[in-house]
Amino acid sequence: MPLRDLITQYQAYNQQEITDQKEMLAYLDQYDNLLTRENSAAHFTVSAWVVNDDWTKTVMAYHNIYQSWSWLGGHVDGEPDLLQVALKEVQEETGLSQLKPVQNSIYSIEILPVPAHVKKGQPIKEHLHLNITYLIQADESEKLRVKEDENSAVAWMQLEEAVEKSTEAEMKVVYQKLNDKLAELKAAPH
Repeated sequence: MPLRDLITQYQAYNQQEITDQKEMLAYLDQYDNLLTRENSAAHFTVSAWVVNDDWTKTVMAYHNIYQSWSWLGGHVDGEPDLLQVALKEVQEETGLSQLKPVQNSIYSIEILPVPAHVKKGQPIKEHLHLNITYLIQADESEKLRVKEDENSAVAWMQLEEAVEKSTEAEMKVVYQKLNDKLAELKAAPH
């Protein structure tokens, strides 16, 4: 399904998502290069909220650039199948291979400001990540591994602990939203 349709059909969860959904669609109307980093003002990224089988834990990585515990994900780099990118990023960043999307649809959306920083010796200017998040289930018994060029630790942690251990105030809000949505999804009749 085309990205515009995925975003249009997504049922926004809260006011932040309603606003970000409208802005993402406006960006799609204005630019045709949002799937690549060629657009230095804003581009699409994916994230994964990776949960264990009973949805009590998530996998977090200690991100080298942000010096904080963080969810998993990355740039889409031209790939239109965002779910596949999310699965690939999880595997690359953690070593987990037994991954299963809880749903094939978008789990959450957010527009995230990225401050200017240096990556691999290159200066990166301030920009926006138009982020699409997927909910993915993984086997907690599978061995984790660090991706040294991106993170210095990877660990399963309780959902609340993931929020607490993040040192980025704006991300704590996002992680809490993901946990709240997960609790609602878990409580819904199947």
